[in-house]
Amino acid sequence: MSQTTQNDLIGIADVAAKIPGLIRKVPNLLNGLKQAYLRTPTTPAGLGLAFEKTAKRNPHGIALLFEDQKYTYQDLNSWANQIGHFYLSMGARRGDVIAVIIENRPELIATVIALAKIGVTVALVNTSQVGKVLAHSINLVKPIAVITGEECRAAVDDVRSELLIATDRFFWVADQDTQNNPGKAPKGYINLAEKADQFPKFNTPTTHSVQGKDGLFYIYTSGTTGLPKAVVFSNSRWTLAYGTYGHVLNLNENDVMYCTLPLYHATGMVVCWCGVIAGGATLAIRRKYSTSGFWSDVQKFDASAIGYVGELCRYLMDAPPSDLDHSHRVRKMIGNGMRPNIWGKFKERFGVEEILELYASSEGNVGFSNIFNFDNTVGFSPTPYAIIEFDKEKNEAVHDRKGYCKKVKKGEVGLLVGKITSRSPFDGYTDPEKNKSVIMKDVFKKGDSYFITGDLVRDIGFRHAQFVDRLGDTFRWKGENVSTTEVENMVSEYDKIAEAVVYGVEIPETNGRAGMAAITLADGAELDEQDLSQMLTEFKKHLPAYAVPVFLRVQKQVETTGTFKYQKNKLKEQAYDPEKTDERLLVLLPGATAYCDINPEIYASIQAYKYRF
Repeated sequence: MSQTTQNDLIGIADVAAKIPGLIRKVPNLLNGLKQAYLRTPTTPAGLGLAFEKTAKRNPHGIALLFEDQKYTYQDLNSWANQIGHFYLSMGARRGDVIAVIIENRPELIATVIALAKIGVTVALVNTSQVGKVLAHSINLVKPIAVITGEECRAAVDDVRSELLIATDRFFWVADQDTQNNPGKAPKGYINLAEKADQFPKFNTPTTHSVQGKDGLFYIYTSGTTGLPKAVVFSNSRWTLAYGTYGHVLNLNENDVMYCTLPLYHATGMVVCWCGVIAGGATLAIRRKYSTSGFWSDVQKFDASAIGYVGELCRYLMDAPPSDLDHSHRVRKMIGNGMRPNIWGKFKERFGVEEILELYASSEGNVGFSNIFNFDNTVGFSPTPYAIIEFDKEKNEAVHDRKGYCKKVKKGEVGLLVGKITSRSPFDGYTDPEKNKSVIMKDVFKKGDSYFITGDLVRDIGFRHAQFVDRLGDTFRWKGENVSTTEVENMVSEYDKIAEAVVYGVEIPETNGRAGMAAITLADGAELDEQDLSQMLTEFKKHLPAYAVPVFLRVQKQVETTGTFKYQKNKLKEQAYDPEKTDERLLVLLPGATAYCDINPEIYASIQAYKYRF
C-alpha cells in the first residue's frame, strides 16, 4: 500500500474530530433524512411537490439566474403551472413520457418543473446527440411528444422522419427570453411559449397525486451494446437525493449555486438543483461551461457554491492565476471526479473549504457523500453495499469455497455492489435483459440480490470509499460516459475502415480516459493526408465531440480471444506509446482539424502535459 493510500484510511478517531463541524448541520440533516427514508412507493413525492412547497415558503426569493434574466420562485412556479395546465389540456397524463431537448436555459427548467407536477416522465435528451443516436434515444422511451429548443431543432429535423411521434406533437421554444418574446415557430412545430401563455398560473391539481414510484426522468447512460440506455429515475429516488445530498449541502435563501454542468445529466439536474430547492436558494446556470468565463460568472451571480465534475476542476487549475481566483464567496462545492492530485491545491488556490464529493450513478441504488469533509474520498454511505474481491484478468468476482463473494479488507480495492432492498431498490433500465445483466444473486447468502456498479473502489474505512476505476466497455471522458461499442459502430462506417476496437487510455494530468480506436483497414486501403481530415469530419458528424477518438492505431488485424472478444487489455497497456508498437499511431491534437502521426517528440510533449486535451 502506498503512503498516500495509508494516510487516506479513516478510523473512528478521524470521524470524531470532524463531528464539531457537523453539529451546525444536524437539524437540516435530520430533516432531510426524515424525508428521504420515510418515503414509500405510494407516498406523494418528487421534484414537483418539493418545488411547489419551496415556492410557497419563499415566493419572492430568487429561484433562477441566467445571463441577465432573473426569476423568483413565484415567477418560475407560475410559468411551470401554465405549461403544466397546457399539457393537461392536451391529454397528457401521469405515466406518459415527453422527450425534451433544450440546452441549459430557463425554458428547460420551467418545462421540467411543469412536467414533474403533472406526473409526466421527462426524457432528458443529451443535446449533443445527432443522427441515429438521437433517433434511437427518443424512440426508445416511446414519448407522446417532443419539446425542442431552437438551438437543437436542426438535429431533430434531420431525424424527424424516423421518430415515432405524431406530427402534431412536435413543440418548439425560441432561443431567447420566451416570457417576454415567444418568437414565431417554424413550420411543423407548435410554439409552446405562445400556447402555454393562455393558461392559468395557479398550481396544477395533479402535484400531490404524483407518487414515489412514478417516473420523474429518463436519463441516458452509455451501454455496452452500442447505443444509449434510458435509465428510469423515479420521484422516490429524487426524494432520496433531495433528503441526502440536498440537505448535506446545507444551502439557505442567501446562497447561490452556480452550475455549468449539462442539465441532461443527474449531477446537474438532480444533485446541484435539489440542494438549491431544499434550501430555498438560487440556481445560476450557464448554457455551456467556459473556463475564461467561470469566475467572472461566479462574481456576477455572487455565487456561494458551485457544481463540478473532475474535468471542470482540472480546466480551472490549468487556467492562469487571476485576481478572480479569490474575489468570490464560494466556500463549498458538490459533484464528483475530483482528482486526488489536485484536491488540496484546488481548495488552497480558490479558497474552497468544503468539497462534497459524491458517488452515484443514474441507474444505481448505492450512493456516497462526503458529509464529513475528508479529502480524497467519495464519502460515506448510509445505503447497504459491499466491496468485493474482483479478478480483473478473468473479469469476474472472486468466490470462496462455498461459492459466495469475499469482501475486501480495509485499504484494498474491489468491485462495488449495492444491496437491493425495499429502501434501496433498483429502478432499472427500459431494457429487461439489461436489468438481468447488472444484478448479482446469492452474493453472501442464498436469496440476496446486489446491483453491479461496474466500478472499482478502495475501502478506506468507516463506510468511506475512494473511486479507483471503471470496468467494462464504458469509459469516462470530458465528464461524459462513452460507449465503446457505439463509437466502434460509427468509426467502422468510414469507407476505408473495416473494423474498429475502441477503448479508453489515460493521458497524464487529465481526468478519465481519452478515446482510442485500433482500426483495421479494408483490403488494399491506405490512409493518406486527405483521409486524416476527412475521417475527423465524418466522426464529428455522427458522434458527440467527447466521443470522437483522440487516438487511432492502424492494425493489420484485430486480436481476439477464443470466444471472439477483443483483446483490449494489451491495447490499453500499450496505449499510444510509439516505443511499444511498430504500428502506425495517430493523434488529434487540441484545436487540430486532422489527425497526425505520433512521433517521439509529440509523445513526449503529451506526457509532459504540453497539450491541453
